[in-house]
Amino acid sequence: MPSMMDNGNSNSAPANPTNDRIMLNVGGTLFETTVSTLESGGSDSLLASLANRPSHESEPVFIDRDPEIFAVLLSLLRSNRLPSTARRFSKQELNDEALYYGIESRLRSAMSPAQLSGIDASIVATIRPAAEGISSAFTAIDDGSVWIAHGGQVSVYDWNLSHAGTFRTHLDNIISICRAWPEVAAIGSDSEAGLHFYDFSGGRHIDSLHWTDPSDPRIYKAEVTAIANSPTLVFASFACSHRENCILVIDNSTLQIATELGRQSGSSAKNMAPGKLTWMPETGMLIGSAVMCGAFGYSGYIRIWDPRSGIVVWETNEPGSGRSSRFGDPLADVDVDIEESVLSKICSKSGDLAMADLRKLGDDPWVYVTEKNPSMRNTSSGGGNSVVHCYRSQVFVGREGSLEVWSRVEDGKDGELERVYRRNFVDKVKDSERGLIRKIEGGGDRLFVSRDDVEGIEVWESSYFSGAISVL
Repeated sequence: MPSMMDNGNSNSAPANPTNDRIMLNVGGTLFETTVSTLESGGSDSLLASLANRPSHESEPVFIDRDPEIFAVLLSLLRSNRLPSTARRFSKQELNDEALYYGIESRLRSAMSPAQLSGIDASIVATIRPAAEGISSAFTAIDDGSVWIAHGGQVSVYDWNLSHAGTFRTHLDNIISICRAWPEVAAIGSDSEAGLHFYDFSGGRHIDSLHWTDPSDPRIYKAEVTAIANSPTLVFASFACSHRENCILVIDNSTLQIATELGRQSGSSAKNMAPGKLTWMPETGMLIGSAVMCGAFGYSGYIRIWDPRSGIVVWETNEPGSGRSSRFGDPLADVDVDIEESVLSKICSKSGDLAMADLRKLGDDPWVYVTEKNPSMRNTSSGGGNSVVHCYRSQVFVGREGSLEVWSRVEDGKDGELERVYRRNFVDKVKDSERGLIRKIEGGGDRLFVSRDDVEGIEVWESSYFSGAISVL
């Protein structure tokens, strides 16, 4: 009978004469290792429980699993990294076995991408749902997983980009999605009014909420335009065909409407329903923004609410009251850096990037970031068709089909924001030709990118994980 022996001189578990050796029989192959090696998988793991079996049981424990994958996982426990032989197995095969042994967290740590650096990022995968592959909306999760809406379906891909399941909704086209709970999605559609909650684990419809007002007949069949959440609340902006809109604050434990924010009426840009919502954990404030592109160019607003009092604590309209010194160059898109408490916007005419410190807001809080390297200056005709996303103290900008990043650099000088950011192109020329970038969102140490009329969601990671693959 073949065997694989551990000499005890591992990196993660140094030799210790007080540690007893232990023998395991996995699928007919004998493995000899140490108790400390098995216990390094965690106190709740199956391997730790086997290591602590009564000492009088001398016969090897038989485990009816794949011995070759077990050899990979045992090497992971010894050295805290995967051996080269792991390449012979798919991520799903490794994950399934790690789940069985209760050491998924160790495998996840070893397989997770490096810290996301926009300068070194490249495409490592394109996730393509099996049916209706063009994404209508998606949301990235903190562990690097992603929930993708395509048509009226939602497909979930876990931390290692394996397909965890797909559920069909009663909606025709989902345009906004947010993970309200670990296995519950809050969904908005342009085909049906209301905010809808679905349980991914059971693929079932939990509830639907609607904006109603018996005293106002204009409040009728309001559709959701944006969703955000906090640990206890869900925020959803609703818009009616009669130009009425508001934000509903929903208690996520009861799915009951707690209050209504920012009700407004009219067809002007400063009265539109928010197209983006972001909740700020540090202050508890809700930030909303809306952008309109019409015959006279771009216009829009940024507004900050205190959900506890329901009041607006700060706002700017572009163009309109509270104009910046760059009147006539309004925002094309805006996003919030939660970690740094910074707003970032792209100007629609010049294409310039501007930032504002949320802790020092005033009538004109914007600092316009400049690139001093002539070869890296913005050569685009403007900021139209641009999107911006702030993540991990970096600002990612999609201009048409190209992707760039503004990263913080330490130059040893005390100065304005423009002195501590440097611009670089993330993509190559062939990447920029894939199509117009529609949305950018970060999750874990990954960046997810969708493009107009292009199937699938691109996954970007730090460069040493590069090498394009397709996840079907």
